[in-house]
Amino acid sequence: MNAGVVEQVDDELWSAIGDPTRRRMLDLLLVSGEGTATTLGEQLPVSRQAVAKHLVVLDRAGIVSATPVGREKRYRVDDVQLARAVAQLASVGSAWDARLQRIKRIAEAIEPANKNHESKES
Repeated sequence: MNAGVVEQVDDELWSAIGDPTRRRMLDLLLVSGEGTATTLGEQLPVSRQAVAKHLVVLDRAGIVSATPVGREKRYRVDDVQLARAVAQLASVGSAWDARLQRIKRIAEAIEPANKNHESKES
């Protein structure tokens, strides 16, 4: 992929996983394979209701999927969406690396020009 071309970034996905509590929830789901608002709430410093709201955000972004089991929903991380998020992060990182390299080259080109100008004035 051309470093100057970044895959279309899914803002809803990144907004969903940008929250530290939701990232911790994803970690817990990845370790256990699945979880409910109740089981996740037992492992987090937030209420079950807050966990449920966070899960709705993750579900809406497609990073988790829910399966009804009795009165609760069991959530699992969607491997395809997770892989997509990782690919987007790698793409954005590559693009920024390329930008920083261009900035470095410009700065290095300017530096000798400034030294030459300063030595001529002396």
